[in-house]
Amino acid sequence: MGNPYDPYGQQPGYGQQQPGYGQQPPAQPGYGQQPAQPGYGQQPGYGQQPPAQPGYGQQPGYGQQPPAQPGYGAQTPAGQPGYQEVHHHHYGSTGQLAEWGSRAGGYIIDYLVVGGPFFVLYLIGSLLSGSGSGGAAVIGLLFLLIGLAVYIGLFLWICHQEGTTGQSIGKRQMGIRLVGAQTGQPIGFGMAVVRKIAHVLDGALCYLGFLWPLWDDRKQTFADKVCNTIVVRA
Repeated sequence: MGNPYDPYGQQPGYGQQQPGYGQQPPAQPGYGQQPAQPGYGQQPGYGQQPPAQPGYGQQPGYGQQPPAQPGYGAQTPAGQPGYQEVHHHHYGSTGQLAEWGSRAGGYIIDYLVVGGPFFVLYLIGSLLSGSGSGGAAVIGLLFLLIGLAVYIGLFLWICHQEGTTGQSIGKRQMGIRLVGAQTGQPIGFGMAVVRKIAHVLDGALCYLGFLWPLWDDRKQTFADKVCNTIVVRA
């Protein structure tokens, strides 16, 4: 039998209580409406203000995680102040700039390696050529040509060593190394030859270019500046 208090003729479910006299039944959602379910991730309704976010300089509340800070060496966003690294004449893994005395010692050793054999052969050729004898003059000229060939060969060999390994015989003995100022790597055979030729600029003006590393910030000669090279400790 139907409930006389139910205007729609609906029967209460099993175990449900009948509303008392004068009490209103619970509101039922209208047709097609979804019942509001409070849950995680709800968005504020129209006209409602979202929860306040901590402003700049405010401390996060208890239990909240502070914003992540950039690690050491990370790039800071544009417009934000960051820490500036101070360089003390170190160029990556290439080491510290070589002192003038080490450079001068290496250059003298290389000069003796290249110029010593040439000087001996040139001296012998000159003595034979000046003896007045036709045969001796020919032999003397031959010694001069051999001396010139030896000089060119040793010169190119020194350039090859500096260009591929960064160290000639003299630089290896002094514990220094020639590298590119930007890359920190050997400069190659061709650029090493150009640098040797550029030493002509160092010899101009009373060899001022060879003394320039004494007060230059990067300890470069004129040839180093032209070729963008530096000499570092190996």
